[in-house]
Amino acid sequence: MPDRDPRIDRAKVYRRRRIVVFGALALVLALIATGAVYTADALGAPIPAATPAVTDPEPVAAAPQQLRLPGFGSYAVGAVGFDGLLAAGEEAASVPIASITKVVTALVLLEAHPIAPGEGGPEIAYTDADVDIYWDMVAQNGSVAPVLPGATLTLRESLEAMLLPSGNNYAISLANWGFGSVDTLVERANAWLVEHGLASTRLVDTSGLSLDNVSTAADLVRLGEIALTNPVLAEIVATPAVDIPELGALKNSNRLLGTHGVDGIKTGTTDDAANLLFSADVPVGSTSVTIVGVLLGGETHAVLNDAIAALLDSIAPGFHEVAPLEANQTLAEYATPWGDTARARTTAAASVVVWNDTPVDVEVHAEPVTLAARGAEVGTAIVRAGAREITVPLVLDAALADPGTWWRLTNPGALDAAREAQSGSE
Repeated sequence: MPDRDPRIDRAKVYRRRRIVVFGALALVLALIATGAVYTADALGAPIPAATPAVTDPEPVAAAPQQLRLPGFGSYAVGAVGFDGLLAAGEEAASVPIASITKVVTALVLLEAHPIAPGEGGPEIAYTDADVDIYWDMVAQNGSVAPVLPGATLTLRESLEAMLLPSGNNYAISLANWGFGSVDTLVERANAWLVEHGLASTRLVDTSGLSLDNVSTAADLVRLGEIALTNPVLAEIVATPAVDIPELGALKNSNRLLGTHGVDGIKTGTTDDAANLLFSADVPVGSTSVTIVGVLLGGETHAVLNDAIAALLDSIAPGFHEVAPLEANQTLAEYATPWGDTARARTTAAASVVVWNDTPVDVEVHAEPVTLAARGAEVGTAIVRAGAREITVPLVLDAALADPGTWWRLTNPGALDAAREAQSGSE
């Protein structure tokens, strides 16, 4: 057998080694490529969101307040900033309102001839014609305030003469001065009433002398609220007495003024009934509530005032200041799969004044979070009391930071779940 050529054996060995080397190299390159793809994929993948564990405070509600309601007439009581009526009886009945009419007269005059707070407004010269109006009102047994021919009063002083002693003569004289006639002011007044949603109120004169000046208790509460928004009118009706040089001392006919928190608004008297449109400020916690009400149909003003005083004294304790949220209060907590934790806290305290047994509830909205800096807003807490709402932002007290390369590379399952969640939300 001839000898094998050593060169042939060396070539075979070389080929085998080359196959092994290049095969191994290919395998290494494949593994590197696969690892690079996985690493890039892991580092670029979305991370799972941390779902908040929410603390939802329990609703707060006081016990119902027992009211001492009038046993007569029609009445309604509301509060500025509160929806609906706190108490009511026969509130839709149409009844004569007497001199409460003058509140509308004053508002219409001030709309046409506004007075800046602290000023007297335009000057009005009174003549013999105004004296004749005075004596005509006396003959009709109407309430009057003194007037002198040749006297000059500011509009504010004239309104004080109309509203405090309830001078019917000034309601007529002011209509003639401001609108040319009573009929023209009455026409404007009825249009004004419609514009302000007081559809159950109708006037035929500016003084209230006629029994055809009618309204409802529900309408009059709204009228009182409107009147208090005019600073000049609100100040006048809260004044117990004034001393006008040309007229002397004029006293407010509202005998409840200064008691039980009462600071307005207007009496009204017919041959058959005593009426009062009233307002009162009630301190509640760190603030106060303005009550506006009316009672129509009292036998006398003494009887009427006693009933209103009892009603107010029973209503006042029914207001409560509730503080369902404190500043920096924790309402949600976050924990990430890689160990970061943070709490969602309120940025401010929240308090609300409620009437009677109105429940106060807190609704917490906290969003899932992936990465966020300390102080990032992650939701809101909404305080609800009846129709009122207060919204307080929630912010993180610590950062939720990126988990880093190692966690991403060693938690493929969590990253896959985050991908699926992201895909499902798109």
